[in-house]
Amino acid sequence: METFWDDVDRHLVRYGGTFTREIIDSASGSFLFTEDGRRILDFTSGQMSAILGHSHPRIVETVQRQIANLDHLFSGMLSRPVVDLARRLSDTLPESLSKVQLLTTGAESNEAALRMAKLVTGKHEVVAFARSWHGMTAAAAAATYSAGRKGYGPATPGNFAIPAPSGDWQAQLDLAFDLIDAQSVGSLAACIVEPILSSGGILEPPPGYFAALSAKCRERGMLLIMDEAQTGLCRTGNWYAFERDGVVPDILTLSKTLGAGLPLAAVITSAEIEAEAYARNYLFFTTHVSDPLVAAVGNTVLDVLVEERLDERAAKLGAFLRNGLDDIAARHSLVSDVRGRGLLVGLEIADESLSAPITQKCLDLGLHMNIVQIPGMGGVFRIAPPLTASEEELALGLGILDEAIGSA
Repeated sequence: METFWDDVDRHLVRYGGTFTREIIDSASGSFLFTEDGRRILDFTSGQMSAILGHSHPRIVETVQRQIANLDHLFSGMLSRPVVDLARRLSDTLPESLSKVQLLTTGAESNEAALRMAKLVTGKHEVVAFARSWHGMTAAAAAATYSAGRKGYGPATPGNFAIPAPSGDWQAQLDLAFDLIDAQSVGSLAACIVEPILSSGGILEPPPGYFAALSAKCRERGMLLIMDEAQTGLCRTGNWYAFERDGVVPDILTLSKTLGAGLPLAAVITSAEIEAEAYARNYLFFTTHVSDPLVAAVGNTVLDVLVEERLDERAAKLGAFLRNGLDDIAARHSLVSDVRGRGLLVGLEIADESLSAPITQKCLDLGLHMNIVQIPGMGGVFRIAPPLTASEEELALGLGILDEAIGSA
């Protein structure tokens, strides 16, 4: 084992935070298994992606079959899995969202969405939440404010931040756009937002907010882009988190949950926007655009979501999880808030200095947790177990979390 960590120190680039000091050997369902035989309950679905749990037998079968038949093509060639997935995704969405481009990561899908919005509007300025996370590529990183802005030189010009809603959100939103208007050079192209800000601390804008935001965009000729990397495909108890608000974005991006742990993302927009983009020579030609292997996986993900009615399951399990977290909050003054929707829930720890010790104690007891450290907010545990988790597994995780907080 020491040789392994010596190799880590010598050869791996450290790309954010610290590496968990466990050697993960395998994973199945809701659990990870370490090389030395420990079992760890995964309360983050990998990187918030494995909504069907790890090594789901339907996903395993699809990968084995598809990779033996057709895995990758020249980017201008098409296959049935790609066209099938595009059609089926469109069928899950409002009628206006009918055009689909399949890519790899969330950053890439947001990059493509922003590129499309700029091309179609002929403008370049972008508005995002001050606690947003949209990715690490150029335009996506320029619209990311929760981390990673210092030390890399100038961001893409024309990016503005507005506060995540709190208190009198309508007055806050009005003031934010007054300031945007004062700073804009008259080239407002798009607003990109997460329906629930995940890296921002599981912040959920109140009902009515997105309708008001959409109106602000329409008044200025901006396109509204919704990034549902973590909230899309049943995690919140709806197929898409934007459904709660009755607001349909101009462009929707999906990633993480779409591939259930494999690299698959999508940009979805209207026929009108796609036609205008095409007329203006839209170019987003990448090595893995429209790859058949991951598209086949995406089709299987949709099969399982529909057949097992995982939207309803996420709502039911989310209520069970929320009740357990509310009980923990009632018994531990250290917990200052519980929030979120479905199986994307945040538990806020008031004392930031205790966040890391609680996280480590959870791991020692067999529970993997992720905590977002927010200046002035303490720390927020992002809890996103697989949609296939059982109540018994959620109860196990709640018990471990309760013990870890109690020992802080």
